[in-house]
Amino acid sequence: MGDLEKAVEKIKTMKIRGARKIAIVGVKAIEKIVKKNGFGREFRKACNQLIKARPTAVALYNAVEKIKKEKTMESIDNMNYYLENIGRMIGFINYNVIKNGNTILTHCHSEDVVEFLKTAKEKKMKFKVIVTETRPLYQGTITAKELSDSDIPVTYVIDSAAGYFVKDIDLMIFGCDAVRKEGIVNKIGTYPLAVVAKENKIPVYFVGGTIKFDKRKEIKIEERNPEEIIEKNKLKKCEIRNPVFDITPWKYVTAVISEKGVLKPKQILRLLK
Repeated sequence: MGDLEKAVEKIKTMKIRGARKIAIVGVKAIEKIVKKNGFGREFRKACNQLIKARPTAVALYNAVEKIKKEKTMESIDNMNYYLENIGRMIGFINYNVIKNGNTILTHCHSEDVVEFLKTAKEKKMKFKVIVTETRPLYQGTITAKELSDSDIPVTYVIDSAAGYFVKDIDLMIFGCDAVRKEGIVNKIGTYPLAVVAKENKIPVYFVGGTIKFDKRKEIKIEERNPEEIIEKNKLKKCEIRNPVFDITPWKYVTAVISEKGVLKPKQILRLLK
């Protein structure tokens, strides 16, 4: 199996998770192909295969499309630098969204969110984080470990416990897989958390670079193997569905925290035109 096939397989099987990390792996695979074969047939084939690997992941799509348009090693180098540094950049610009004493709820695992929170910690902000387990693959455990390893106080809870802890939560901060006209695409379960937040007057922020702004006409919400949830033979007469993402409408979003600052929904919608 070649480098491209390995990258595609890792992305498809979710051995590589997180929109930005997926894009990094994809761009690295393209870089190797271009160094060996240039911007010809193999390059075009690699771009198409990578985009199809995770159709919801707009960061990968936008990164590949920019490289396809420019077709230079400089564009690949610039994209690598952007993807590897955007999380800390967003943190340094916007860390003061967090106030001392805040309790923050987050869901799933987002490198952008983790780096944002770690940067706030480096800036001497004192806060706590409630992390949901994030079924069915429990990506929340990654977030909980990375934050606690950075000496950020973490409480790890089951997904359905958010309502129980709502009285303690000052704000919710999520990552994002795609920022679209109809709302923000993120890990399944984000939408209901945002609804709970709105009902309880809790601000909801999403963290992500403009590489995740999605101007595509349509988006495919992936559904994965039902056996990630439960063995089929245990519920033989039931339909089992396993959608990976949901879309949080803009009315539940306070702002998107990006390298362009803290952008309100109206500002985002103007940029998406």
